[in-house]
Amino acid sequence: MPLRAFHALRLILAAAFYLAGLAFAQAATVTAMTVYGEAPKYPAGFEHFDYVNPDAPKGGSLSRSSEEISRFNYIMPSSDQGTGVVQVDAWLYSPLAYRSLDEPYTVYGLVAEKMERDPNGMWVRFYLNAKARFHDGAPITAQDVAYTYNLLMTKASLSYRLLYGDVQDVVVEGPRQVRFNFKNSLNRTLALDLASMRVLPEHYWSAHDFAGGGGFTPPLGSGPYRIAKVDPGRSLTFERVKDWWAKDLPVSRGLYNFDTLTVNFYGDTEVARQLLQAQAFDYNREFSSSGYVVGYDSPVLADGRLQRAILARPRPVAAQGFVFNLKRPIFQDRRVRQALTLLWDFDWANQHMMRSFYTRQSSYFPKSEMAATQLPDAQELAILEPLRGQVPDEVFTQVYQSPKTDGSGYIRDKQLQALKLLAEAGWHPEHNRLVNAQGEQLRFTFLDGQGGFDRLVLPMKRTLAQIGIDLELRRIDGGQYNNLMNARDYDMIVVSFPRSGDPVISPGRELYSLYGSASADQPGSSNFMVLKDPAVDSLIDGLVKANTRNDMIHYARALDRVLQWGYYSIQNYYSEGTPTVYLNRFGMPKVSPSYDVGLDTWWQVSAKPLTHLQMSALAQTPGQPSREEH
Repeated sequence: MPLRAFHALRLILAAAFYLAGLAFAQAATVTAMTVYGEAPKYPAGFEHFDYVNPDAPKGGSLSRSSEEISRFNYIMPSSDQGTGVVQVDAWLYSPLAYRSLDEPYTVYGLVAEKMERDPNGMWVRFYLNAKARFHDGAPITAQDVAYTYNLLMTKASLSYRLLYGDVQDVVVEGPRQVRFNFKNSLNRTLALDLASMRVLPEHYWSAHDFAGGGGFTPPLGSGPYRIAKVDPGRSLTFERVKDWWAKDLPVSRGLYNFDTLTVNFYGDTEVARQLLQAQAFDYNREFSSSGYVVGYDSPVLADGRLQRAILARPRPVAAQGFVFNLKRPIFQDRRVRQALTLLWDFDWANQHMMRSFYTRQSSYFPKSEMAATQLPDAQELAILEPLRGQVPDEVFTQVYQSPKTDGSGYIRDKQLQALKLLAEAGWHPEHNRLVNAQGEQLRFTFLDGQGGFDRLVLPMKRTLAQIGIDLELRRIDGGQYNNLMNARDYDMIVVSFPRSGDPVISPGRELYSLYGSASADQPGSSNFMVLKDPAVDSLIDGLVKANTRNDMIHYARALDRVLQWGYYSIQNYYSEGTPTVYLNRFGMPKVSPSYDVGLDTWWQVSAKPLTHLQMSALAQTPGQPSREEH
């Protein structure tokens, strides 16, 4: 080939490779991201989510109780120093991308109108919407994104440092373009976790105390609502931003319909129930079976002005348990923990105190495909086999089930099993007490900072006393309880996994905070077991690095199995959905989101609660806003 022709061919090939690379880069720019690269449910250019009513009328109000039984110490929910208002995240600040409520983990662009993920998993880039604004009119910039990341990593809860721990650095590439570089390509959820980050205004927070929760001064936001009124510790009122820059985007259509939203904090659940019946507020998330079943019996419930409903039934639930603090010497022997697990009679408590409302939990991923409910298959055994000898033998050969009784309250068989295990662990009867070789009685304290658990713990106290174990129930206020939790200064407490009570639907790095060794002694983490187990760390590593959802599920089941047979908590129970009680004056879409109650999809149809007959008549009235039933 002549030399000139050779050079011409080389230039043509170079141009072709350049154009191919350019085409690839353009193809990688997307409006939605999923964890493992699978197609999102909603295509580019979709009009609205299936679980909203795009024609829902705007206006009216909704007032709800908080899910915390305490007062809030400050507004921002990002600090570890007390109680913030969690609704601030969803209502006050806009994220880079919105997480849909009917997919396990998919995000759709919001502040970031486009996103780009490195095919090799080493970075993610966000292109910000030129219309994105804070409430004072200032544009949301790439510098605000970088500032937010650095602020969360240095002054916010430890959970953020665990969540974003694989980020190498953040690079501002232009006024509306920002890139996060990763330390490695092993964390499959990291790009989506960053996309879910809510962008904070640097020009506001650089002059305010973010680390201390921001106090009670309403902070500058960017979301569908701004804070209109603060009653310190008691309530927070939000007002809809009617010219919100994102109100017409597909991810916002049909959402955020109320003009005002109020969150009320109550120190007593019974007081909250009475106030709801008196129509002092609109919506309560009920955590008590008795409260839900009989706590609202009244004329307003009978005629329909008050409604009870179990919402979000398909949704997985957060695990809950009476957690052993593994720092305490008495709980470091697995046989002791197993014995104590046998001595809580859930079936009796459920029948006699909880109206058979609940299902006993046996998994740390209840009601989900991550739960280990069958013997491990070949793929899971391949994950577990390198850990043989480091994890209980039962992991390989048995399916864990929480202890079951006949509900009669007579559990002598369980007490005998427990005494045998305790004898193997060095505890023996002496003068109606169970003591060790030093003559010290087996005793521990259940710390209750929430209230309501005494009725479940006191029967266990009697059962334990019958075989010589002393259980003390100690109830303290919420502030002291949070301090003792952060200091890991307790024997046993009740814990949700995660602490927020929101289920882990597509698990990732948050598991390090729940169960990882590095978080065990860290204030702000959720590792309330104080668990330090290299085998657990290894399984979390594998789950985070999984390349497919199938691989992730198998690692999750292996992790679940190891936690189950470790007897790190006395597993509690769950309801088959989210028990809610609310005034009958709202409309709801025909389709409910799979993974959320969907309160942000509701709208007002009446300024006052309606009876069944009145609501039915309203639905038939031409020109009135329709109430779409679930």
